[in-house]
Amino acid sequence: MPYSWTNDAEASPAPAQRELHLWPHQSLAPAGFAGFIAVTFVFLTLPLFALLGTVLLWGLLPFMMLALAALWFALGRSRRDAQVLEVLTLSPDRAHLRRSNPRGDVQEWESNRYWVEPLLHEKGGPVPYYVTLRGAGREVEIGAFLSEDERKALYDDLTRAFRR
Repeated sequence: MPYSWTNDAEASPAPAQRELHLWPHQSLAPAGFAGFIAVTFVFLTLPLFALLGTVLLWGLLPFMMLALAALWFALGRSRRDAQVLEVLTLSPDRAHLRRSNPRGDVQEWESNRYWVEPLLHEKGGPVPYYVTLRGAGREVEIGAFLSEDERKALYDDLTRAFRR
């Protein structure tokens, strides 16, 4: 699951502070990215071997390399856009949510832990089973990039964490 608690509640019944780290699922590791680009390059250039020594090679080669560059750019952009990290810090009296976005800007929210209420919106949100935290006069989203099942599990974890 693309989220984890830093201090496990089962290991320590009353930890002074717990942190929940959430991040989007990365389906392609850096080594996989390099391998995919290399295999794509090989498959794109295989048909060109029949054209070696002809003028057609120079007519097709730029378009194939342009397709490879576009694929490289699209995968790199997808990877950069998924560089989101949300950290929910729960102390005995405070709840603090910090979201680091891909472009470097940071969004923060803080509330008295006693008044924070995790909410699960089955319908009506940008995604099904949308999870939010309400407190300090605001409602903030958490884990919107997770899958539907992961958001349900996150809601259960948050409900248990705020009951302690």
